[in-house]
Amino acid sequence: MKNILIINAYPYEENFSSKLQGAYKEGALSAGHGLKETNLRDLKFNLNLEFGYRKFPELEPDIIKLQEEIQWANHLVFVYPVWWGTYPALMKGMIDRTFLPGFAFRFSTGKEHEKLLTDKTARLLVSMDGSLWTHKYSLGSPGEAALKSGTLEFCGIQPVKISYFAEIRKASESTLHGWFEQARKLGKKAV
Repeated sequence: MKNILIINAYPYEENFSSKLQGAYKEGALSAGHGLKETNLRDLKFNLNLEFGYRKFPELEPDIIKLQEEIQWANHLVFVYPVWWGTYPALMKGMIDRTFLPGFAFRFSTGKEHEKLLTDKTARLLVSMDGSLWTHKYSLGSPGEAALKSGTLEFCGIQPVKISYFAEIRKASESTLHGWFEQARKLGKKAV
């Protein structure tokens, strides 16, 4: 069994991402996995890392709790929509404020940095109204590339797997049902 943390980056409640989150959660709980959820819209924190890594602001209680949940989990699930080719600002702010040196990685004097979040895996549940082909092949999946390689793998989390749910505005009821069933299966397997 795994300890799963689901992080939903959708800024408001009634949305497709929350339904995906619910389906993944159902599957995970039915298989007996430990599960915690964080909806970023409910957290209170400054999105801006004002001084970069030169001077860290005091961590808000919600960021401290999120770091504790990330430490607890051995499988992270990020649920978010694609906006302008990447994830919402709320997600970027959370990454900047949470995945800090000393928590997620450590700079070293050698060529490589030390990865501090090893022994964890991740799944990205990515929804979009636009074309998956355009997102992947024309744009190069910029949000997923940044999150997967630039953040999660950089900190030692791997493998990072991605599931896309595209053109949701055009999706039929049977397609939506199939997507939710896919999310349930992924939750059961904790992958």
